[in-house]
Amino acid sequence: MVSYSYSSSNLLSSFVLCVVLVANAFQCFTSDATSTLMVDGSPNSGRPIPNTFLGAFFEEINHAGAGGLWAELVSNRGRFEGGRGSGSPSSIYPWRVIGNESLISVSTDQTSCFERNKIALRMEVLCNGPKSCPPAGVGVSNPGYWGMNIEKGKKYKLVMYVKVKASGPVDLQVSLTGSVHRVNMVSIISFSAMTDNNFSKWTKVEGILESKATNHNSNLQITTTTRAILWLDQVSLMPLDTYKGHGFRMDLFKMVADLKPKFLRFPGGCFVEGYYLKNGFQWKNTIGAWEQRPGHYGDVWKYWTDDGFGFFEMLQVGALISYIHLAEDLGALPIWVFNNGMSVGGEEVNMSALSPFIQDALDGIEFAKGSPSSKWGSVRASMRHPEPFDFRFVAVGNENCFPHHKYFKFYDAIKRAYPEIRIISNCDGSKTPLNHPADLFDFHIYPNNSMDMFSKYSVFDKTSRLGPKVFVSEYAVVKDDARNGTLLAALAEAAFLIGLERNSDIVHMVCYAPLFINKNGRYSWIPDAIAFNSHESYGTPSYWVQQLFSESSGAIYLNSTLQTSSNSIVASAIGYRSSQDSKIYLRVKVVNFGSEIEKLRITINGLSSNVQQSRSTKTVLTSSNKMDENSFSQPNKVVPRKSALENASNNMVVSISPYSVTSFDLLV
Repeated sequence: MVSYSYSSSNLLSSFVLCVVLVANAFQCFTSDATSTLMVDGSPNSGRPIPNTFLGAFFEEINHAGAGGLWAELVSNRGRFEGGRGSGSPSSIYPWRVIGNESLISVSTDQTSCFERNKIALRMEVLCNGPKSCPPAGVGVSNPGYWGMNIEKGKKYKLVMYVKVKASGPVDLQVSLTGSVHRVNMVSIISFSAMTDNNFSKWTKVEGILESKATNHNSNLQITTTTRAILWLDQVSLMPLDTYKGHGFRMDLFKMVADLKPKFLRFPGGCFVEGYYLKNGFQWKNTIGAWEQRPGHYGDVWKYWTDDGFGFFEMLQVGALISYIHLAEDLGALPIWVFNNGMSVGGEEVNMSALSPFIQDALDGIEFAKGSPSSKWGSVRASMRHPEPFDFRFVAVGNENCFPHHKYFKFYDAIKRAYPEIRIISNCDGSKTPLNHPADLFDFHIYPNNSMDMFSKYSVFDKTSRLGPKVFVSEYAVVKDDARNGTLLAALAEAAFLIGLERNSDIVHMVCYAPLFINKNGRYSWIPDAIAFNSHESYGTPSYWVQQLFSESSGAIYLNSTLQTSSNSIVASAIGYRSSQDSKIYLRVKVVNFGSEIEKLRITINGLSSNVQQSRSTKTVLTSSNKMDENSFSQPNKVVPRKSALENASNNMVVSISPYSVTSFDLLV
C-alpha cells in the first residue's frame, strides 16, 4: 500500500490509492458499440508500481558519448589511433594537415610524456617566415565529430601539451575557424619564444577562446610560420557551459533528465564485452585524469573512444539527474554491467582465469560505494567525489547466460562482500524459472515489426511470481517498419509498456535501447531515442512515448477492466502525484493501433470525490501518417499535444484517434 498525504480545503487531508493487477477482458459487442474501460479508484483496491520502474540505458554506440553526451569537441585528442584497433599503426585521423609536403611533414612517434599514452603528433615545419610560408601558416586542424559547434559569445577551454625544437621564437597560433571560409571566429591565442626551457620539454598550455561568430561546422586549427619541429599531445577543447561544469552537453543531458529516469544502466550492451575481450570496457582504464586514460577501440561498434566519458562520469550522470528532480524520492540509480569473462565473438575465459574478472567487479563496486579510506574509494575521492554513490545493482555480463558454476563464483563473491547489492542474471526466466539465485533477470526484446511488438504486451502474464524480478533492459522495434523511428513503432512500444505496467508486480525495471545517435556520424544502429548533430537534437516518437510513462515509477497501478470487441485497443490506469503541481491525478493511457477512430467510455468507480475539470488534460501522440518520423527539419512532427479535457468526469466518452497513444490526466 502506498499513501499520499497533502493538505487542501476541498479534499481529505490524506488520500490512499492502492492497486490490483488489471484484467483485459474481451467481450463481444455490436460493431457500433463503445468500448468501456472500468477503473476502480477506491481505497485499498490496488498495488504500487516499483519506484525503479522506468530508467535509461547508455551505451557507447552511435558516438553516444564521444562527440555526444560528453561535450569534448576534439576527436582523437591524443592517442592518434582514432578509427584503428589496438596494435594497429597510429593514425592522425580525423586531424588534417594544413600545407603541402614541401611546407610541412606530419607524422607520429612515441615520445609523449604520458606513460599510458606514448604516441604524440610530430610536425616538422619546412618553411620559414612570410616569404616562404602561407600568411596563415601551416599546421594541423581537427573537425571534431563531424564539425564543432561554436557559438557567438560563448567560451571554450583549450588544453594541450606542446614540445618545441627550434633555433628561435616560434609563432604558434591556435584558432577556431569556419569549415568553408578561413575566417577567424574567435580570439587567437598566440605563443612565442617557444625555445625557452619550458617549451623545450613537454608543457601544458591552457587558454580560453571566446567566439566572435557562430558556425556549427567549425575546426580547431594549430598553425605556425616558423621553421621548427613541434610535438602535440592531448589536445582538448571543451565548452564552458556544460551541465554544472561536469562536461555533459547541456541539451542532451536535459533530454535524458526529462525522462525522469529512476536508474541508468551502463556502459552496455555489447560495448562491455568487446568482440574480442581485449577490446571490452575496462573500467580502471577510464578513471583518473583524462590525459592518463589510454582509450580503447570499441571493436563491436568499430570506432575509437578516448574514454573521457568513463566509469566515474557514468556514475555521475545518475547522481546529477537526481539533483534536477529534487522533489523525487529516488534519483537515477546506477546499474553497472560488468564483463564476466565473455566476449561477443565467443571468447570465454576458463575457471582458472576467472579470478581477475571477479576481483575487478569487486574493485568497481568499492570504487562506486566504498569508504574514501578504502583502496578504490580513495581513488574516487581523489576525483573530488568523497561521498559514495548510491550504488545498489550490478549485472553479471551482457546477453550471455554462461555456465552456472562460473556465475556462482561472481554471485558468491559479491554477496559475501556486499550482501546488500542486488545481482542481475543474464539468463531469461520469463518462461522457465531460473535454476540459480538472482535478484533480477535481464530480458531483451527487439521485434522486427511493430505488430509483433504490439502483441508482446502480454509476454509476462504467465511468468512465475516466485522467482527473481524482471529487468527489461533493452527493448525497441527495429528494421521493417521502425526505420529511423516511426510513429507506428512507438505506438507498439507504448502497448508493450502498458503490458509491463500491468505486470509490474514482477517487472521492476525497463529501459529503451539505444539512447543516442549522432546522425552526422558513422552509426551502427537505428532507431534510437534521441538524435543529434553538432548543435541540434530531437526526440524520436519512441522518446516521447517514454515521457508519457515518466510518472509511472512509484505510482499506483489501478485495477481496470477493458471491455471491447476491438483488437486494436490497449489501456491502463494509474494514480500518481504530479511532479509539476504535487496534486493527485488519475492517468488513463490508451493505445489505438488501428486505422479507425475508437469510441471509449471511461468509467471510474470508488473515488471519494468527483474528477475535477480544472487542470484535467488530454495528451495525444499521433500524426497524419503512421510512418511519420521526426527530423532536424521537422523535430516536432510527431510529439505529444496537450489540451484541456472539457468533459472530464467519473464517467465520460472519449474519441481515440487512429494510430495514437492518448493520456488522460484527471485531477482527483
